[in-house]
Amino acid sequence: MALAREESSPLFAGNAAGTLRLIIYLALAMVLMVLDHRNGWMWRLRYSASIVVEPLYRLAGRPAQGMHALSIAFADRKLLTDQNQRLREDLLLANAKLNRMASVAQQNQRLQQLLDTQHSLELNVQLAHVVHVDVGPYSHRLTLGVGARDGIKVGQPVIDAHGLMGQVVEVLPTTSSVMLVTDPNHAVPVVIERTGLRTVAYGSRGGDQLTLPNIPLAADVRPGDRLLTSGLGGRFPSGFPVGEVREVVPGGSGLFLEGHASLAADIDRSEDVLLLHDQPEPAGPPAPEVPAGPPTGLAPAPAPAASAAPAPAASTARDAEPAQ
Repeated sequence: MALAREESSPLFAGNAAGTLRLIIYLALAMVLMVLDHRNGWMWRLRYSASIVVEPLYRLAGRPAQGMHALSIAFADRKLLTDQNQRLREDLLLANAKLNRMASVAQQNQRLQQLLDTQHSLELNVQLAHVVHVDVGPYSHRLTLGVGARDGIKVGQPVIDAHGLMGQVVEVLPTTSSVMLVTDPNHAVPVVIERTGLRTVAYGSRGGDQLTLPNIPLAADVRPGDRLLTSGLGGRFPSGFPVGEVREVVPGGSGLFLEGHASLAADIDRSEDVLLLHDQPEPAGPPAPEVPAGPPTGLAPAPAPAASAAPAPAASTARDAEPAQ
């Protein structure tokens, strides 16, 4: 048996008075809408109400505007940060390329100086690249990227565009070791260019100068004198710059003067060097010297042989007459 519903739905609840009020409100609203549409009577009311309501709208929109502004600010900051990072990377790359170009230009200049040295002296040389530098208190050496396979031999002199650097002391198949003139165990016969005085220049532990410990007390040696290889001993060809005298002081024994000289070669910066090969010896005896004398056109003509012979006979006859 179906149960009767004692409660009615709230959707249909109410009485006739409520329904009448609703109809009146709807009719009033429609009348106001028509009047406002035709005559614009509600414009001033809306205008006045907007003055009051607009600040509320703006206040309500502040959070959204603030969030938007913050998002734009963060986005712009990130964009600027990324751009700044890219510009820094580009600047570093450009500086690296510029430095590399400057280094290559300096290397080309040094190679050009080496070629100029070779051409000016007409030497039989071989170009080699420095692959390692070993400069300590007891050993000053270079390692070159050429060896026995390239025809390198022990004892070959090594020079750069400015002067003598040392000599090859060890040869391996692909590399070779060079003892520098600054090595404490190295000595090179030198001659002072200004006076022709011969002496020996030794290396030093400091690695930045040469020592001349056996200069005679009466020798004329001054700061600024150039030291050249003398050629004695046959190891180093004569005439190559070795260094320049910086100071001359009394020796420890009191029997000699001691000189200190700076290096002519650029040992600290040279990346490429030249190895001297044996100079060819002249074959056969030396060429005869050309006799000196006046030109052929100005020399007197020789006397005829026939006219010169009777003269001694005549004189002999005259000498014989008093004897008879």
